[in-house]
Amino acid sequence: MANAPVQRMSQLLAKTLRDDPADAEVLSHKLLVRAGYVRRTAAGIWSWLPLGKKVLANVERIVREEMDAIGAQEVLLPALLPREPYDATGRWDEYGAELFRLNDRKGGDYLLGPTHEEIFTLLVKDQASSYKDLPVILYQIQSKFRDEARPRAGILRGREFLMKDSYSFDLEDEGLAQSYALHRQAYQRIFERLGLDYRICAATAGAMGGSKSEEFLAPAEAGEDTFADCPNCDFAANTEAISYPLTPEDPSGTPALEEIPTPDTPTIETLAASLGVPASATLKNLLVKVDGEIVAVGVPGDREVDMDKVEAHFAPAVVELVTAEDFVGRPDLVRGYVGPQGLEKVTYIADPRVAPGTSWITGANKDGMHAKNVVAGRDFEVEAYVDVVVVQEGDPCPRCGTGLKLDRAIEIGHIFQLGRKYADALKLDVLGQNGKPVRVTMGSYGVGVSRAVAALAEQTADEQGLCWPKEVAPADVHVVAAGKAMQTELALDVSQQLAAAGVRVLVDDRAGVSPGVKFTDAELIGVPQILVAGRRSAEGVLELKDRRTGEREELTVDEAIARLTA
Repeated sequence: MANAPVQRMSQLLAKTLRDDPADAEVLSHKLLVRAGYVRRTAAGIWSWLPLGKKVLANVERIVREEMDAIGAQEVLLPALLPREPYDATGRWDEYGAELFRLNDRKGGDYLLGPTHEEIFTLLVKDQASSYKDLPVILYQIQSKFRDEARPRAGILRGREFLMKDSYSFDLEDEGLAQSYALHRQAYQRIFERLGLDYRICAATAGAMGGSKSEEFLAPAEAGEDTFADCPNCDFAANTEAISYPLTPEDPSGTPALEEIPTPDTPTIETLAASLGVPASATLKNLLVKVDGEIVAVGVPGDREVDMDKVEAHFAPAVVELVTAEDFVGRPDLVRGYVGPQGLEKVTYIADPRVAPGTSWITGANKDGMHAKNVVAGRDFEVEAYVDVVVVQEGDPCPRCGTGLKLDRAIEIGHIFQLGRKYADALKLDVLGQNGKPVRVTMGSYGVGVSRAVAALAEQTADEQGLCWPKEVAPADVHVVAAGKAMQTELALDVSQQLAAAGVRVLVDDRAGVSPGVKFTDAELIGVPQILVAGRRSAEGVLELKDRRTGEREELTVDEAIARLTA
């Protein structure tokens, strides 16, 4: 085993902090800064210090090893990219304000890559001409860029982040399914080696496009994704991807629509209280503008509209809520009393819960008036059914009907079956066995490398600080010299012996720093094993502490070295 250099804290560029950063909101942000792993350069832009870079490199190594194991080939493409390929796929506009756009000195349009589907497609188009050149899987580990409106949570949501993105190119859909399965299995191995608790969840494709998509989510309080988990079956999905079937009802026994006076009831709450009915008996109609055109979104009165789902349905169009000015000159739109019947020049979409035949109490499009016995499909038409409600705890599992459980999570990986979206846009063909052109089918697969570091910090930290799994930790053992010259001499000697045996060692040999501060820093930094040269150093006895369990034992120097090199 090759010698590993000893990292001496007396020489290390890493200043620990006693207090949390003032702008830190989540645990990983607080601890990674306090322990000297990262420092803020600007909003959403972070610098990795030596300890942090080692953890980041360990995550990269694991990702790289597992990608290589499935036959993927590593390349490195530029981060500064021309506009034209993204125009061809429509994503120059679809990405909206989150895309970093810039001009060179000649006025040419460029972008900082958020993801590289277009550029990989063109690379394969240049390099592959025959069916004999496929299938192929290519990947890179590279910085990506996203112009976040509100960068937050430290490295969890930054404007620059490190990602592994890979792309598969196959002749047939069956080949794509196999490439997808290879990535799915590789991701499971990656996250298991990293020591992450994760769930594989059905997901939406979003701006990426494609037919199938799954997310790898790490449950954590700091997570920005909400996923649903069924306690009875293996169903798991991002709440944005949950859909329910349309179940029409028989309206034959429902009386005719009847308008009723309901003064001073412009909200669902006041209407339900006035009529003595549950909010679920009412129909809520939210007005939005889609590229400036008014659209009504219908959901049961006891449910909230998930604007992310509405935006995803209309993407890449811009969706925004209506304002008071939008009611001016629209007598058919009466604020607080809007109903789907009788609307003019308004597109009406609804959640599947507003199925044909269902009866509702809703606005009558007259001030102070509502209507009851308003039946979908009889009294109003729904142009499109879209799952747009916010999923709630206890909603039925789409697969087995059991009440769902909800949890927060961090997205650490995402895999897509893109199909031929990008190959069609950029005309990626190869000659098939019969000599005729074959349109290539693609997959896209991402792992958040820097985000995985934050996810690990969120999941494994305790009250004392970080607590890294062995394979990603910046060192295998943190040797602490309690302070006296003899203790420091012993700590350095043991560190050299361990390093000679291939153990990665971080040794706290700082002069003038109290033992208490050193012990606190060792807990904060989070290396798996802490070896202390303390009060019994003169006897050649050290204390070994397991950072995670807190278990301690006294060992001779030889015993400690044998234990740590086993």
